[in-house]
Amino acid sequence: MVHLVEARHNVSLDDYEGVANLSRAVRDLRQEARSLLPALQGRRVWMINSTSRGGGVAELLPPLVALLRELGVDANWLVMDADEPEFFRLTKRLHNLIHGEGDPNLGETERALYDRVSRDTAAAAAHHVAPGDVLVVHDPQPLGAGAVLRRTKEIAAIWRCHIGLDRKTPETRAAWRFLDACASAYDHAVFTAPEYIPSCLAGRASIIHPGIDPLSHKNRDLSVHKLVGILANGALIRAPGPMLTPPFPQPAERLQRTGNWAPATEPEDIGLLHRPIVTQVSRWDRLKGFLPLMQGFAALKRDLPGKAGLRDGHRRTLQLARLVLAGPDPASIQDDPEGREVLEELRRAYAALAPDLQDDIAIVVLPMSSQKYNALLVNALQRCSDIVVQNSLQEGFGLTVTEAMWKHAAIMGSQAAGLRQQVRPDLDGCLVADPEDPRAIAAALDGLLRDPWRRETLGRSAQQRAYDDFLVFTQVRNWLVLIAETIRARWP
Repeated sequence: MVHLVEARHNVSLDDYEGVANLSRAVRDLRQEARSLLPALQGRRVWMINSTSRGGGVAELLPPLVALLRELGVDANWLVMDADEPEFFRLTKRLHNLIHGEGDPNLGETERALYDRVSRDTAAAAAHHVAPGDVLVVHDPQPLGAGAVLRRTKEIAAIWRCHIGLDRKTPETRAAWRFLDACASAYDHAVFTAPEYIPSCLAGRASIIHPGIDPLSHKNRDLSVHKLVGILANGALIRAPGPMLTPPFPQPAERLQRTGNWAPATEPEDIGLLHRPIVTQVSRWDRLKGFLPLMQGFAALKRDLPGKAGLRDGHRRTLQLARLVLAGPDPASIQDDPEGREVLEELRRAYAALAPDLQDDIAIVVLPMSSQKYNALLVNALQRCSDIVVQNSLQEGFGLTVTEAMWKHAAIMGSQAAGLRQQVRPDLDGCLVADPEDPRAIAAALDGLLRDPWRRETLGRSAQQRAYDDFLVFTQVRNWLVLIAETIRARWP
């Protein structure tokens, strides 16, 4: 029911320190670690979550665990294996309830399922976790298992909840009532924003923002040659000539008018290298706001012929602009059964569009057979985008925005609480008041597409903001502090 995952991370602190704009952050981290490590000596730290690939948590853990190890912490990563689709449907339902969506009627059947899988997972994890260890549990899926371990073993336990809502609703109350019995067993909890902390955890919770790895395949700088090679090898552009490297094992696929999938260069090149590109890259989740974003972009295109007084450059930009909606192959992500349903909803909406609008909208599935190739495709796609959108109805944090900020992109987001933690309106990007209003989305896109200087200014500020607050070094330092404090409180 659990397996140990090797936190593969091929970049050392020395590598980071050798990069001019990262060296100071690394030196600060080393200095902080030296003062905290004595509290962690002789203790193992276990991170446990529900999947090793797909989604923000699975991307956060490898550099976090690897850098903790390099600093001298005995850090490890466990992933729960639940061979029951019904369990992940339940935890996805809890995920949506915490975001204020879904059916709040949770009864004895759901409790019995959650508790049974939690006990089985805890029994498997108990073979790894020993007295004196520190367990860090990520999100609702393994929350129950961690609670069982905390109650039955002499360990310290921290729950890291990556999701939340900045208001109370019947749905959020139902979720927290369901989870409270498990969450109360933990020594401490961690959230992304203070608004997310439920009353049952008040006084026992801290705020840690996620951070990105600036030298990962998803975030590292790409030369022009590398960028073009990745796009061509992944079938996001047609190869301009003979290529030095072979095609990726699986191509990116684009939804066709027929409803079938084909390489993303069909029926024609999307235009990533020469057209104005608006992109959203996320998991296929209703709360990511893919459908209203597509509707808003379509409205922008439909309105164009009737717009008078546009400058030639503005009109030409709107004529050539294309929208790319991209996400992982949903079949590859065990803990997200909703992905296929959302993709099917988008397919039906796309099929109802006029042919000229279909030509300007690309729904793209990125292969997950290689995490490296997937990350490189996301990196290249974001770097080719004039605007990177995260139109989330709700968002725990939104690492896709952090990634795009680091890449100096112009950001268009929603007012979701996680995005507000990152994007300062009209300084780092543009925030739409209602992510379900196609007209508001169309107006925001039009404003950014009209003004390239504004996009450049927003991108510069966003990159500095990411450097100051949202790189992995800040996250590692905050975890070191919290783990050390939790150990001192647990074993005074």
